[in-house]
Parts: sequence; structure tokens; C-alpha cells
Amino acid sequence: MPAHILARKGHLLLTVTLVALATTPALGQDAASGGFAPLGRLILGAGAEKVAIDTPQAVTAVEQEELDRDQPATIGELLKAVPGAQGVGASSRPLGQAFNIRGIGATEQNAAEARIIVTVDGAPKFFEQYRMGSFFGDLELFKRVEVLRGPASSTLYGTGAIGGVVNFTTKDASDFLEPGDTQALRFKLGYDSNGEGLRSGVIFASRPDAQFQMLGALNYAEGGVQQDGAGRDIRGTAFERRSALVKGTYTFGNDMDQSVTLSMSRTQSTLDDTEVVQTGAADVAGPANQFNIFGRADLESTDDTVTLAYRNRAVANPLLDLSVNLSYTDTQLEKRNFRGGMGRCGAGQALVLCDSDFSYQTTTLKIENTSEFSTGAWENYVTLGVQLSEQERTATSIRGPLAFHPEGTDTKIGLYAQGEFIWNDRLTLIPGLRVDFGELTPSNAAIAAGAAEQSHTAISPKLAALYKINDQWGVFGSVARTERMPNLDELFSTEGPAARGPGVAAVARTASLDLEPEQADTYELGFTFQRDNILSDGDSLRFKATAFQNDISDLITFSPRPILPTGSTVTVPYFTNVAEARIRGAEIEASYDAARWFAQLAYSIIDSEDRSTGLTLPDTPAESTVLTLGAKLPDQNMTIGWRASFFDSITTSSVDTSGRAYDSHDIFATWTPDRGVLQGLDVNLAIDNVFDATYRNNLAKDIAPGRTISLSIAKTF
Repeated sequence: MPAHILARKGHLLLTVTLVALATTPALGQDAASGGFAPLGRLILGAGAEKVAIDTPQAVTAVEQEELDRDQPATIGELLKAVPGAQGVGASSRPLGQAFNIRGIGATEQNAAEARIIVTVDGAPKFFEQYRMGSFFGDLELFKRVEVLRGPASSTLYGTGAIGGVVNFTTKDASDFLEPGDTQALRFKLGYDSNGEGLRSGVIFASRPDAQFQMLGALNYAEGGVQQDGAGRDIRGTAFERRSALVKGTYTFGNDMDQSVTLSMSRTQSTLDDTEVVQTGAADVAGPANQFNIFGRADLESTDDTVTLAYRNRAVANPLLDLSVNLSYTDTQLEKRNFRGGMGRCGAGQALVLCDSDFSYQTTTLKIENTSEFSTGAWENYVTLGVQLSEQERTATSIRGPLAFHPEGTDTKIGLYAQGEFIWNDRLTLIPGLRVDFGELTPSNAAIAAGAAEQSHTAISPKLAALYKINDQWGVFGSVARTERMPNLDELFSTEGPAARGPGVAAVARTASLDLEPEQADTYELGFTFQRDNILSDGDSLRFKATAFQNDISDLITFSPRPILPTGSTVTVPYFTNVAEARIRGAEIEASYDAARWFAQLAYSIIDSEDRSTGLTLPDTPAESTVLTLGAKLPDQNMTIGWRASFFDSITTSSVDTSGRAYDSHDIFATWTPDRGVLQGLDVNLAIDNVFDATYRNNLAKDIAPGRTISLSIAKTF
């Protein structure tokens, strides 16, 4: 049966099941929120802490138990069951993936990652380079990932979050210490059958007294060339990765309501003899020696994050809940030993084939305070904040600066306010407003090519609301507008004429100094349903559906380059604003959790249009349904489960991001004995692509890995 039919039938089957459960009389209201009820998880990054189903925004949190269970190696695997979000780019290379949320996030890295804000322990992370990935952190360092979809997150994180926000949180010592423990040592080993990958890690956690805790972690992983479902090599997937994390928290004050946390992490990844193109044009790769236009190179990334955070909850003062976060991040990428392909290192466009170094260094200070003004039936919270950041980009090759990756400094100051007004625990109103002032200063080389200092202002207002009709049903909606200021690439990139045949050339591109900020107006409307004790005591059903429309005007994109006789004086700006794009879609997230079994649904459909051409935007993901069914064996401390992913076919404006329908299936099992000599042991088995299917996600560069058996064994002492 075709995959797109299976997708719709699978979606219909589980939806009917959930509706049937919903009509069963409820026996009580004590939720079983366990690890298989993601809509019952606390969301930390959308304002005052509240569970996901009561947040008037589409949000999903991936917790430590899912990271352990699924053992994701890439962004795509991490976001597999998150509706409306996925990885784009290489299918299985640790340096080759970026984020896509609701059709925002480009495989060509056309400045699109600036439309999605990524943080690690509150530190903004950003990396963008032509046909490279955008996030290089080791997923072993993190215990939690929050995905906040849509521009309503711009208030707290920065104007321009058209797609949304992804927040990573590193592990803490308390995650591994039982009550009364002063220290713990955890060892972990893992194996991946596809590519003969090996993983190892050690964590030391210490809590010498009630006020201080610290953690140190070291990880190492390596793997060979992986194969797709047809047994063909996926070129350039052999890798080596090392990562480390040191994190400490000191708690103090009369009420122990103040804390200081220092976190430092580093990830180094190496890909030898890998593809120069990590994202971008689809590569339906066949033999390992298949010719490609850019050839191969050796890549090495170093990703550093340092955060120093102060928190004062001031339990005796409702007007003070202060957080101060100072962070520094440095993401570096080296390209060496280019070989193969159709060209070699040279001037102009050929600089992309020269040994080169790229980096983004960002220093950020964020100060935020939340005050409570509750009275009568109203709980009122007001958050005020200021964020200052300076980001320096360097990009140079052995032949000098790269004009199409201009160097420079991006300085921003953001001021924001968000209210949260809750009436009788039934109506929630969240207005917000943020203003960012940005100044971009080009390097001397960019100035010589025509760049000049630029200043912009961006404003992002929003209003979100949720109303609980009763204890089971709720409706929510939001209206949000955000503006995204142009970045260094878009303003200062230049490029000379490019030969297109005898006597003709694509004309030169100049700096784009007349760009206007992008504007996105987004409308969301959805409903929630929750009921407990449906079929058995302690079970729970959670359901959240969201529909949205995102109208983007002054969209920034590449300028077309006329082909004229060589020597023509005609030029065009590198980037330009186009009239308008529209993205519409819907998401469904649902779960049923009981003592003996669980079920989850993640469904997403996105329809987009370039309103100047009528074509589907090239970064639009295919309609997808992800079903998870599993059983719990509490007497054996085991869980087993099956996940099926169904993707429909899609035709976009680019042949590279059009794709056929497919389905893939995974199974997983966990075992966590809690007594005897095996207490503290965690065993996780995951088999991805069980049936060894050959397929390519439409936003992936190459065919997905074939069957992969991943086994990890961890022991805490």
C-alpha cells in the first residue's frame, strides 16, 4: 500500500481511537504524567512554568529518557517525533544538519537559520555557512530539548524567530544523585551496527553538601561509512567526536533561593574525506566514488559554550525573581585537503574550494526579572528584560577573505516585556512586546568591496490566550508579528561575474545595502483535550491540535543574475526582498499513558506558497504522521515500543526538495533493574529502519541510513 495512504489511514486510526477514549466517562482527575505523556511535561522557556497542554503555543519537550531510549546521533533523529520540526541536510553526518520548523530553515543555508533561534543553557548559538550544518554540539551533553514553534517566542528570545526556538539544557549533577548521595560515577558504552560505530562516556557527579553540586562529563564516539537500505555507501559519513562538560551550581541565601551556575562545554568533531556539500542539493548517492561538483575535503569543528548564570527567586518578595545570564560561545570550522570535484582552489567563486577557516564568536548578557502582582481571582506576572549581544564572524581562506562570506560584527540590544494574566485558573492572557536595535559593522575587506555600516530596528508584538472551557476542553490562539533584521551575509556578500559559456557570464553581485527587515504575521488557533482515569486508574489522555498561518513579507532571498556578454557593466545586489510568502499548516500531538501501555501521535501538514510565483517554497516538509505504541513491563523494569513514520510525497519549486512518499519503522526496548547487583544499570536497545527501507526525506541531502542497531549500556555507581 502506498506510504501516503498508510499515513492517512494511520492518522485516522489513532484519531478515532483517541476520540473513542475521550467519550468514555472519566473516573477522576489525577493525571499519570509519566515519561510517555509529553503534553504533561513542564515547559520552562515560554514564560511562567506550566505544562505543555496549558501553554497557549505549540511546544514540545524531549526529555532525558527519550534521549537515552532513542540514542539520536543527528538533529533529524532527535526531532523524529516532534510535529512541525525536523532536521535538514545530510542524513547521517554530525556536521551536516540544520533545523527546519514549520517550513522555515533552508537546506541551502540561505541565511535561513537566522529565522530559528537556538540556545544552550540560555546562550544563543548561531552558525551559518554556505551548504554547511548549523549546530555542532554533542547530543550526549544534553538532558532536555524544548522546541517552541512559531514567532510568539520572539518576545523572550529575540525578534526574527519566525520559525521558532530550540532550547538545549545540559546535564546536571542532581540528575545522577539519589537523595542522600554525595557522589556518583556513571559509565556508558554504546555500539551502532551501521558503520560499526562505538560510543563511550563517563560522568562524575558530586554533592559534597546541600549547597553545592558539580558534574564533569567526557564522551567519545567514532564511526565508519554508513550504508543506505540498498547497501550502498553514504559518502563521507565516517566521523570522530569528542565532547566534555563541566558544570557546577552553588545555592545560598537565607531561604536558599539564590544560585550561581557555571557551565562549560566543548565538542570537537572530525569528518575526513567527506562531502564539501553537507546541506543543499539532493544527492541520491549511489557508489561511493560517484562524481560530485564540489568534491571532498576534511572538516573539523570546535564548538564551545560558556555560561555564568545567577538566579534570585526571592521567595519572600513577589516582585523579585531575577536571572542574569552571561555567556560566550565560539563555533569554529576548518576545511582542509580539498580533492575531487570539477574545480580547484582559485580566486572568486573558486575560493569555496580553498583551505579555509570560519567562526562565530558571540558574547551575550541577558537580565530578566519577573514580578508577581496577584490579586483576587487573578494571578498576574510581568517579565521585563534586556539582552545585549555582540557577534563577530570570521571567514578566510589561504587565498584571502571570502567575499560571499563577509566578515564583520553584529551588535544588538533588545528590550522586552511580557505579561501573564491568569483568571481563576481558567483564562490565560499573555501579551508581549520586544524591540531590538541592531548595528552591523563590516570588515575592512567587505568595506573595500562596497559594504558600509548598517543599522536596523525590529519590533515584535504578540498576544496569546488560552481558555479552559472545563476540566477537559480548552481553546487557545495567538497573534504575533516579528521582524527579522538582515544579517552579515545578506547585507555584505559580494561576488564577481561567473562564466556561463563562451562570451557570456552571470553578472556580478554587489552588497545589498537597501534590504528591508523581513516581517512575519502569524495566527494560531487550536484546542486541547485532557482526561484521566479513562480505562484504568491513573491513566491519562492528552490531545493538542494547532492550526496556523504565517504571512511573510519582504522575504530576503538570492537575486536572479542575468546572463550577459562578458564585460557587461550591469550588476545586481546579492540579496533582495521579494513580495510575500504564505505558510499554512496544522499539527496534532497526542498521547495515552497507562500503567501497562502507551501511545503517541505526532502529525504535521504544511502548505506554502511563494505568492509572486504561486510555487511551493523549497524548504517545505512533506506531510507526516509518526505513531508510537508501546508496552510497560513494570515487574521486569522494561519498556518495549514500536514507532512508525509515514511521509507523503511532495513537489516543491525545487527538484532537490521534492520527494516521494515513504514509511520507516523503528523498535526500541529499555531495561532498568532497580535491585540487587544490577541496580543502577540502564540498557537501551534501538533498531532504526527495521525493514532496511531505501528512502530520502525531501529535505535531506542524501538517502537515509539503512537498518541500524544501537545498543547502549550504562551503570551508575
